[in-house]
Amino acid sequence: ALTVRFITRRFIGDYDPTLEMIYRHMAVIDGEMVHFEILDTAGQEDSLQIEEKIKWGDGFAVVYSVTDRCSFDEVMRLCFLINHIHSSPKRSGGSEQPPVVIVGNKKDLQFDRMVSTEDGENLSKALKVPFYEIS
Repeated sequence: ALTVRFITRRFIGDYDPTLEMIYRHMAVIDGEMVHFEILDTAGQEDSLQIEEKIKWGDGFAVVYSVTDRCSFDEVMRLCFLINHIHSSPKRSGGSEQPPVVIVGNKKDLQFDRMVSTEDGENLSKALKVPFYEIS
């Protein structure tokens, strides 16, 4: 839903989170036309699949639901994998880490919240990556 909203600038309520999709999009960022290929994963990959997807990416939004503690608990593992895979000597220019941001989604569902804003902020400080909460 986050990806669809970025591309269409509107919220689409009828969204199947189990479908993996690649979206292509162009946007003007800081006065420059940028071409995006966004892999919206289904989040149900095994270890080999996840490593291949991380190798494919040049930047990452690691998204968890504030209503699902298990999804939050995966953030550190995914960020570690991203850093590990992108610092591998097998990658050309492996010394530079890709941009990563942590995003807590479903901020509007306060009564169902299982992960506090402070938890997200503390994790982002520990991992030294930006953090945002959104709805």
